[in-house]
Amino acid sequence: MPDPVPDQDATAALHKVLATLSYLLTRSRAHEHQASQAGITAGRSDLYLLMALEDSGGVSRVGDLAAQMMVEPPHVTRQIGQLEAQDLVERTPDELDRRARRVAITPLGKAVLESFQEARLAGLRQALSDFDDAELATTRAVLDRLVRYVREKHGEEARGRGRGA
Repeated sequence: MPDPVPDQDATAALHKVLATLSYLLTRSRAHEHQASQAGITAGRSDLYLLMALEDSGGVSRVGDLAAQMMVEPPHVTRQIGQLEAQDLVERTPDELDRRARRVAITPLGKAVLESFQEARLAGLRQALSDFDDAELATTRAVLDRLVRYVREKHGEEARGRGRGA
């Protein structure tokens, strides 16, 4: 990518790169290509739910998954039904609250997710092969901070909506 225009500050240049990257990574074609390389047919949102579930230790409550993915619980519930029909997740009773259900990733779900992540990681390693570990660590630190900021901001907005704002 070319250097930013001289009158463009570094934050604005980063914003532009992140917007472009976000657009490119969320394109259906990009997902289809990566899924094809991994030999899987799971949809993009299915894989993100499986990743969120894996990040939660493989088992989570629907509300916790929804908060982590920054979506409404009914959306996650519908998606879990679809994943359950594919044997990628299973619902189990919550030992602490018998009215609630927990969702667990199945061995097949783990295998599908692992295959997809391996394909994505191979592409990322190829794209970043010219960078050293220190540069990658700095990039990760910047992106981690941005993720925390967005999650915190979203959480504040969601709490505001819950109070009738």
